[in-house]
Amino acid sequence: MNTNIDCQALIAAVGDAIIASDASGAITLWNAGAERMFGYTESEALGRSLDLITPERLRQRHWDGYHKAMDTGTTKYGNDLLRVPATHKDGRSMSIAFTVAMLFTPEGAVSAVVAVIRDETQRFQDERALRKRLAELEGLAAADH
Repeated sequence: MNTNIDCQALIAAVGDAIIASDASGAITLWNAGAERMFGYTESEALGRSLDLITPERLRQRHWDGYHKAMDTGTTKYGNDLLRVPATHKDGRSMSIAFTVAMLFTPEGAVSAVVAVIRDETQRFQDERALRKRLAELEGLAAADH
């Protein structure tokens, strides 16, 4: 294993958003990708709740899952991609996809959760437009028969 990698430089250079939060859900890491994606600077995000980017209607569900992961130390989203809505600083809705890594203290307690996030808003909108067009075409085909 190459231990000469500068992890801070890696986190800063990655194009995807990398966000870490502590056991209470306070943001402890916010890279340049997160700044570009969500519109908040690092200083605006650090120490704030993940509610910063979680749509209000989904917050209870988010926190239920978050606290369960904190309690159990496990998440199915370490390997499985989770696709959910998010909110940009300017209030617009976004579609994001991410995986999660759980970090632990030497004693085995969860110390942080790290998410690697990609903005899939354009892909989601394109797929929705294709589904709508397909439904329209299927409706026309059914009307012809």
